[in-house]
Amino acid sequence: MSRLIPGVLAMAAIVVASNILVQVLLGQWLTWGALTYPFAFLVTDLMNRLYGPATARKVVLAGFVTGILCSLIGTQIQGEFGPLVTWRVALGSGLAFLAAQLTDIVVFDRLRGGRWWRAPLASSVVGSALDTALFFSIAFAASLSFIEPGNDVSWANEALPLLGLGPTVPLWVSLAVADWGVKLALVVIALVPFRLIVGHLRPRLA
Repeated sequence: MSRLIPGVLAMAAIVVASNILVQVLLGQWLTWGALTYPFAFLVTDLMNRLYGPATARKVVLAGFVTGILCSLIGTQIQGEFGPLVTWRVALGSGLAFLAAQLTDIVVFDRLRGGRWWRAPLASSVVGSALDTALFFSIAFAASLSFIEPGNDVSWANEALPLLGLGPTVPLWVSLAVADWGVKLALVVIALVPFRLIVGHLRPRLA
């Protein structure tokens, strides 16, 4: 049980912070939450490397429950344009988190015997891609409007150049691409604390 506590607390803190910071814009394509959420993959990978996939899954479950609670609270808080969190966003967030983190665990476990950076890098890249694709499509794609018919997502489907420069796509696609770009950058940066923390803790666990 003691091995779970640091991971659970870290995951819960990241999920809560990301749910708050996602409400604050960072430029045209991002929110501040994009800078905190990717570290959930770091926590999952650390728990997987140090204690194995079973423990990592328990930490992910704790993060999932925390995220659901945050989303439920957000649906009850009214902002300028309605609830801070719509049911589509809540559903997309929960499903994306759970699917991405569990996939991360599977990929990491299959690659854990290779070079130290291979498993965390590959698993986080795959997990972050799945997370981004699931969340933005479930939350904003016009083709999935039946999920919450009363939720107007026309603003997210406005046709604009990709990231202001590329081919014309719905706005939510640009948001997704920008979000994934940040995730990829932070996945690489997170290799440094991953290496340091594993190197520091592994001798103590031996």
